[in-house]
Amino acid sequence: MARLVVPIDLKKKPWEQKYPLHNRWHPDIPAVSEVKGGELFRVEMVDFSGGGITNKETAHDIKYADPSIVHYLSGPIRILDEDGIPAKPGDLVAVEICNLGPLPGDEWGYTAIFDRENGGGFLTDHFPCASKAIWYFEGIYAYSPQIPGVRFPGLTHPGIIGTAPSMELLNIWNERERDVQTNGLQSYKLCEVLHSRPLANLPSPQGCHLGKIKRDTPEWERIAREAARTIPGRENGGNCDIKNLSRGSKIYLPVFVEGANLSTGDMHFSQGDGEVSFCGAIEMSGFLELKCEIIRGGMKEYLTPMGPTPLHVNPIFEIGPVEPRFSEWLVFEGISVDESGRQHFLDASVAYKRAVLNAIDYLSKFGYSKEQMYLLLSCCPCEGRISGIVDAPNAVATLAIPTAIFDQDIRPKTNKAPLGPRLVRKPDVFKCTYDGNLPITRNPSAT
Repeated sequence: MARLVVPIDLKKKPWEQKYPLHNRWHPDIPAVSEVKGGELFRVEMVDFSGGGITNKETAHDIKYADPSIVHYLSGPIRILDEDGIPAKPGDLVAVEICNLGPLPGDEWGYTAIFDRENGGGFLTDHFPCASKAIWYFEGIYAYSPQIPGVRFPGLTHPGIIGTAPSMELLNIWNERERDVQTNGLQSYKLCEVLHSRPLANLPSPQGCHLGKIKRDTPEWERIAREAARTIPGRENGGNCDIKNLSRGSKIYLPVFVEGANLSTGDMHFSQGDGEVSFCGAIEMSGFLELKCEIIRGGMKEYLTPMGPTPLHVNPIFEIGPVEPRFSEWLVFEGISVDESGRQHFLDASVAYKRAVLNAIDYLSKFGYSKEQMYLLLSCCPCEGRISGIVDAPNAVATLAIPTAIFDQDIRPKTNKAPLGPRLVRKPDVFKCTYDGNLPITRNPSAT
């Protein structure tokens, strides 16, 4: 039986837990527990919002969500070998996912679109309104009353799993991300096509939680000003959102501080490649049962730095044998030409945006709203690919959707797409108004 090292009481706030949760990366956030190599241990976690987003039938909790608290993580956990010697900088920690799932009694989740003025998403210039769908679980399957006629098996996984950065690595992160936030709008043409803002989430004491470190102490004030946000994935793993990291998977994480200080959270029942709506998996509370092994000197042996220091490495992921099986897919293509018709040079982000828009517009012909399909493509087991990245000027991206998740045939036919009251999918997702004044992008030729 797995030893419980981080318990969660869903009736308590993240900072009221037996081991208070944290939502930043920093080498000085103290470990709350320790485990030995080969030991099976259990980590429980809240959903990324710490219970701030609920299963109430409204999207107001999405519209007014506090982005400064993202994401609440369980840990850090100090990793030792079988002899009790901690992991050292330069080692690798092999983390095996033996089991996982929702917390018992809390078998539900949500998928959402943040308001454009409050986080947005991949298509925020097309979908500026806060919206939400609630999902319920039946064993391995999920269904939502807000997106009727759809049911699919979930490939459950942690969105975030990572080790603590060293101070040197933390400074590298903060410097490069500060440059993006300060200069990005002037230097990156892609910002004219992708409208998520801010360009980077810099360290901030607002909404900061640092585990066992007491708030408003000098130590807390120092770390809160330095600690990195958990929003992007980085060299330590972190928010990689790889949907296939389920049972039987292994993550080979670089170690930057003694003990590795492993943290995890942001549990997903299911997710589509790209998690395009941003709050875009089926977000839930959950648990992981893990085993760790230390590979001494593994960073130098197995990871090649792609940057100016030995710290510029990335984890390796070994996908497990468990995943849903689908035999028929409908695949949508996108090329690096934006909605205005402007050509971009081998830009996979523009191509993937167009593939997702193509899929949304097509599926909305079958009785769904575009918001329903945007949320569905963010959380169902769809497969995104970069299909071409060398044939100038167009990158080619594809999005493959398993047809079996629908209760109707969604393939093109010789006759027109079916219409009529039977196929009008009601109710719609929960939705708020957009009260900002940023321009909405429209495809002049779309339905």
